[in-house]
Amino acid sequence: MSENAMMGPGGNRFGPEEFAAHRVAHVAQMRAKIATFQPGELTDAERDDLLLMREEEKIARDVYVRLHERWGLQPFSNISGSEQAHMDMMLALLEHYNLPDPAHGLQPGTFHEAALQKLHDDLVEKGLKSREDAIQVGLLIEELDIADLQKASARTAKPEIRAVYAELERGSRNHMRAFYRWKQHLGIDYHAAHLPHGELERIALSAHETCS
Repeated sequence: MSENAMMGPGGNRFGPEEFAAHRVAHVAQMRAKIATFQPGELTDAERDDLLLMREEEKIARDVYVRLHERWGLQPFSNISGSEQAHMDMMLALLEHYNLPDPAHGLQPGTFHEAALQKLHDDLVEKGLKSREDAIQVGLLIEELDIADLQKASARTAKPEIRAVYAELERGSRNHMRAFYRWKQHLGIDYHAAHLPHGELERIALSAHETCS
């Protein structure tokens, strides 16, 4: 994938405006899919996971926006747009289950939970040091997202929740592939922190996936 284009459905490449339109349509598609299910009662684990994943996607979006401002690397711009779509899908699930939105009214880079605020701040601090550090941050975020989505998916049997988690994980795998190409391009040494190293390599070196 080039810096100036993203992969569209069917393997076609398209520019920023087309990509933005695709994101809007994709979120609308997922909202429609969620609406076909009756919201059942949530377990405490399901509720906590939904709230956490909404905020993890906000961390990813906010960090990538900040790192794009600093380094101007196009993947951060493109992927921050995807993270906004992921946030919107999680919001659709929160609304489906009548849960409060933990990101409501928060400015970029701000979080209610001290642990999430520290995670965001630490990632930004590292990513601002160099382009190489920024790419490492991208890989680290996508690793964390994939690992947490896998855990959350294993804690629910609700099809609409698992469908959204699957979409988010598919997107994170594509983001990891993009950052990994930059890792190779810049000759960066990176060690997996949240996934087995073999799993990270398997994902990073596999083919781009299209949205469902």
